[in-house]
Amino acid sequence: MKWIARLIGFFVVLVLVAGVSPLFLPADRIARLATDQMRNATGRDVRITGDVSMTLWPVLGVSVGGLEVDNADWSEQGPMLTAENAAIGVDVMALLNREIRITNIEATRPTIRLESRADGRASWVFTDASGAAQIETEVAPDTRTPQAVWIENLSVSDATLIYDAEGSDLVSFANVDLTLTWPERLGAAELAATLSPARADVDVRATIGGFAGFITGQVQSVTATVTAGGGSLALVGRGSTAGDVAGQLTLDMPNTDDFLTALGLPAPGLPAGLGQSVDLRADLTLTSDRRLSLRDVVADLGANAVAGAADISLNGTPEVNAQLSAGALDLSVATKAGGASIGGSAAPAGSGWPTDVLDASGLASFNGQIALSADSIDLGQFKLGQTRALVRNDNNRMVFELREVAAYAGKLTGEFVMNNRSGLSVGGKLLATGIDMQAVLRDAAQIERLTGAADAEMSFLGSGQSVDAIMKSLSGNGKIQFGQGTIIGIDLDRLMRSGATGAGTTVFDSLAATWTIDGGVMRNDDLLLRLSNYEAQGAGEVGLGAQTIDYTFTPVALRANDGNGIAIPVRMVGPWSDISIRPDLEAALDLNLSAEKERLEQQAEDAVRSKVAEELNVTDEGQDLEEAAKDKLEDELKKGILKLFD
Repeated sequence: MKWIARLIGFFVVLVLVAGVSPLFLPADRIARLATDQMRNATGRDVRITGDVSMTLWPVLGVSVGGLEVDNADWSEQGPMLTAENAAIGVDVMALLNREIRITNIEATRPTIRLESRADGRASWVFTDASGAAQIETEVAPDTRTPQAVWIENLSVSDATLIYDAEGSDLVSFANVDLTLTWPERLGAAELAATLSPARADVDVRATIGGFAGFITGQVQSVTATVTAGGGSLALVGRGSTAGDVAGQLTLDMPNTDDFLTALGLPAPGLPAGLGQSVDLRADLTLTSDRRLSLRDVVADLGANAVAGAADISLNGTPEVNAQLSAGALDLSVATKAGGASIGGSAAPAGSGWPTDVLDASGLASFNGQIALSADSIDLGQFKLGQTRALVRNDNNRMVFELREVAAYAGKLTGEFVMNNRSGLSVGGKLLATGIDMQAVLRDAAQIERLTGAADAEMSFLGSGQSVDAIMKSLSGNGKIQFGQGTIIGIDLDRLMRSGATGAGTTVFDSLAATWTIDGGVMRNDDLLLRLSNYEAQGAGEVGLGAQTIDYTFTPVALRANDGNGIAIPVRMVGPWSDISIRPDLEAALDLNLSAEKERLEQQAEDAVRSKVAEELNVTDEGQDLEEAAKDKLEDELKKGILKLFD
């Protein structure tokens, strides 16, 4: 606002020179004197590029055909202000009473270029901070006390506003119309502006108390409203031209996309319940160094409501430090309940993971940390209870730290990482205690056959631009330990006793296993399940990427077969959507009849040996049958030869 005051002062100088010049100098001479005074006040070159005309009665006025005010010497944008024409009118009677009462200022198609640098330099900061330019004539300088100045009406049409902050995107508004109404010098001023950054009109309305003090840098009361795209943003508080603002902020956006696109910003495409519509109330404080503080935040996001506080630095990439709390938080729309992902489409169970390209560009939108507490969180595929978490984001790498999560009758701790610094990757480490595995497996893979409480820990890492690619690239390891539980769909006790393969339930006393993951395939070869009369071992693999399973349980009846046990392997095979469970009879025969087979083979061998020994008249049990056969053959040959000579 200081540069606005300087420009107004420039026109005031024009009027005063015309009004008090005893010699009634020519218009071009008056214009030159005025531009000299403006140059002295701002340190910037000022040029009038068109004709200058003046009126003396009943309104003392000046109009110029073209005007330019240079930018800061370090700026590369060109003049700070250009206008095709401008005019100013002053109340003559008020001027005779030593008041400068500007009845109107008009400017047509002006272009205002503002620029700021990261080191704090700003193009609207002039070298003469006082702004007290004196009026000089060829007679003598005027050293009188500055007179009171105010503007009754200001009108700017078809203006272009350009703002370039180093490290941020260029902001440009065209076709801007602005009016200012300031009826009392010591009173409030009404401002109204209409701009169209994206075809739809954006209306700005503001009331500033004590406007005379406001334009000189004093803090004054401010009430402002921005209306766009069917939504509105309002502030009731106080502020100054230095950029310090404080007050009650209200944001009402029935459609966030419409509101932001009307402002010329990209539509975020947020899902319902997570910002597609917003009704927000907060106490706001914004300092001149672009630090934003929000307190007592209450936001209704549709299906969700959050409260909390935040501190945000707006210099470059926003730095955020926030604490948020929520009741029942529903994120199911965002995660596409049923196994799909953010940005992906839902896929039927067993038909494969979504192949939609994931957009992880949001990881670059801010740095900092956000603490979140919620009574419950519905992730669509997974359901969480009381949750305390911390989200940390640093240069495209976001870490979800699970400090305490109640889930599936147990607790979860650990972290989940999304990294988009050089391609998208996800990973994490989780520790679970007392988890209801039937509920977890139901939500994760539509498997409900295993029940019981378990303790588990795991780590994993995957990369790719889709859920399908990530699941097929997974690597990691883990382990699990059950107490008592059940396997639904097969009765191992009945199977072992009678060979019946019908449906049933197996109750076990404990279950433990470790696993590794490589290329999206989870492998295990040390599963051990204990029952009262049986023991079962397991080995096989689960295709996490392909959504398949090929796993074999081998239960052993510990008290059967004189304590040697009878084993009947059970194989689970097929896609997750249609898993087949059946006994592996070929393996069962190999396992259980191997000893009997060896016994029968030995009996047959013994019987053959006995018959051969009898035929050969072998009486010495230690004698080799092969040697005995050779001896027998030799004897028979001798007898045959001798008979030839008889």
